[in-house]
Amino acid sequence: MRQLVESYFTLIKILMALCMAGMVVLVFGNVVLRYAFNSGITVSEEMSRLFFVWMCFLGAILGLRERAHLGVDALVVRLPRSGRIACAVASCGLMLWVTWLVLQGSWTQTLINWSAQAPATGLSMGLLYGIGVVFGLSTGAILLHEMYLLLTGKISDADLVMVAESEDLPEATAHGVHTGGHRTHQGTNREEVLPMPSRTAPSR
Repeated sequence: MRQLVESYFTLIKILMALCMAGMVVLVFGNVVLRYAFNSGITVSEEMSRLFFVWMCFLGAILGLRERAHLGVDALVVRLPRSGRIACAVASCGLMLWVTWLVLQGSWTQTLINWSAQAPATGLSMGLLYGIGVVFGLSTGAILLHEMYLLLTGKISDADLVMVAESEDLPEATAHGVHTGGHRTHQGTNREEVLPMPSRTAPSR
C-alpha cells in the first residue's frame, strides 16, 4: 500500500514537470514564431492555461503532503502536546471542510462544462475544472490520514506543527531547524540547534 501511495505522488511530480515543460515550449515557441516568422501556435493560450491550472493544483497536493505550505507556528510550537493536538485537529477539520467545498464545486462545474468545447483546441472545458476533483480527493485522503494519526495518538510532536515557517526549507533543514516540513525532517527547537555564544572572562 505504501509503495502504491509513493507511486501516486511520483506520478504527480512527473505530471507537474510535464505541465511546466509544456508551458515553456508553447509560450516560448509562440513568442519566437510571432516575432521571427509572423506566425504562432493556435492552441498556445488555451493549453498553457490548462497546464498552469493543473500544475498549481498538483503542487498544492504535494505541498500539503510534505507540509510545505507557509504558516505561522509561533504559538503552536510553545503549546504542550495536548494543545498542539487540539490545534492540529481543528486545523485538519477546517481543511477537510474547505476540501469538501472545493470537491463539490469542482465536480458540479466539471459536469456542467463537460460538453462544452474550447474554441481553439476543441477539448472539453470540464478538464479545466476536473483538476479540482483530483485535488479534493487527494487532499481529502491526506487529511483523513492525518486526522486518524491525531485521534489515535500515532503522531510525533514534530509532526504536530503542520506548516512551514519559512520559504527557505532546504537551508533550514540542512541546519537541523524544525520548520514544520515533511515528516522525515528532524523536529528540533531552534534553541537546541544554534550554538550558544561562548563567554570568556575579559583579559586583564
